[in-house]
Amino acid sequence: MLPDKKGHFEEFGGRYVPETLIYALDELEKEYNKAKRDKKFAQEFDYYLREYAGRPTPLYLAKNLSRYLGVNKIYLKREDLLHTGAHKINNTLGQIILAKRMKKTRVIAETGAGQHGVATATVAAMFGLSCDVYMGEEDIERQKLNVFRMKLLGSRVIPVKSGTKTLKDAMTEALRDWVTNVRHTHYIIGTVAGPHPYPEMVRDFQSVIGKEARKQILKSEKRLPDYLVACVGGGSNSMGLFYPFFNDKRVKFIGVEAAGLGLSSGKHSASLVAGSTGVLHGSKSSLLEDKFGQVLNAHSIAAGLDYPGVGPEHAYYKKIKRATYVAITDKEALEGFKLLSETEGIIPALEPAHAIAYLTKLKNKISKNSIIILCLSGRGDKDTYAVAERLKL
Repeated sequence: MLPDKKGHFEEFGGRYVPETLIYALDELEKEYNKAKRDKKFAQEFDYYLREYAGRPTPLYLAKNLSRYLGVNKIYLKREDLLHTGAHKINNTLGQIILAKRMKKTRVIAETGAGQHGVATATVAAMFGLSCDVYMGEEDIERQKLNVFRMKLLGSRVIPVKSGTKTLKDAMTEALRDWVTNVRHTHYIIGTVAGPHPYPEMVRDFQSVIGKEARKQILKSEKRLPDYLVACVGGGSNSMGLFYPFFNDKRVKFIGVEAAGLGLSSGKHSASLVAGSTGVLHGSKSSLLEDKFGQVLNAHSIAAGLDYPGVGPEHAYYKKIKRATYVAITDKEALEGFKLLSETEGIIPALEPAHAIAYLTKLKNKISKNSIIILCLSGRGDKDTYAVAERLKL
């Protein structure tokens, strides 16, 4: 299974970084390859996923939502019920254990919606490492609850004032920090993007989502689902769900990107639907760029989707037609946010609200007997004030 030894998913992926980062990436790759073969690492990781994060998460049959949409059965993989409120804790636990094995004393992270920042701050506090989180000024303003949580957990939140002051710029600043402090610092990238080995490693840590979902749906339905649906920013929750089903060709994958104010407006984050191939943050993948190769500004109401690139494995899935990628606007995402809240009493984050909104379009294209699994990647506490302002509630 891809990637190859140099981190390529055919032409995507790889390692496009300054020479000063090669040492740290080689060290990380070596330690991760050792950890994959180490039963003690697997046992420790599994222990913290179960006893600390709260795995396994339920695969919940959303009967009211299914009935409302006229779909046979829609199951929600409830990553919103994890400690810290999103799937991000799966990856941060794996990486903090690696950081300790490499004898690092400090971790850094980038964050957009704040969920990865909170998850990083959480595991840093538990394992006793110092932690700095880079976050764009715009995201700091719209995600005040998560900023408070990170500070309460003992981490420093460093405002990023350059560029669009969002996730892309936070990741850029974190990489600059890492270049300077590679000897004692580990960079916990929060998604399946970045230079090798991050796309593979984060995918593997997040694949617990799909592994559990596969076992759970076979137990409940005695068969596999027809569709897997998940939102895509950098793409870790969706890849975590998709990957364990890769060889099950009958199971269709649908990744839902952010169309923002509309694809024709230029203010969106749909790098797979409306982007082209280029290099961003150390990896070759699909991204938003102009004719001169300059990275364009992204936009989404969901801070966690507000990124002009995507993990290289997603670009590969699109190329080989293993997955279909679609886009949902800010307005439609708000409707998805309301829909799940009102039908199931579950308030989703704005990121998976995009996937929920797409179900209203998918229902007209599928068999009435279809079974769908949707990854509910996070809860909506962090977004309630922003949504209340937009919906005038």
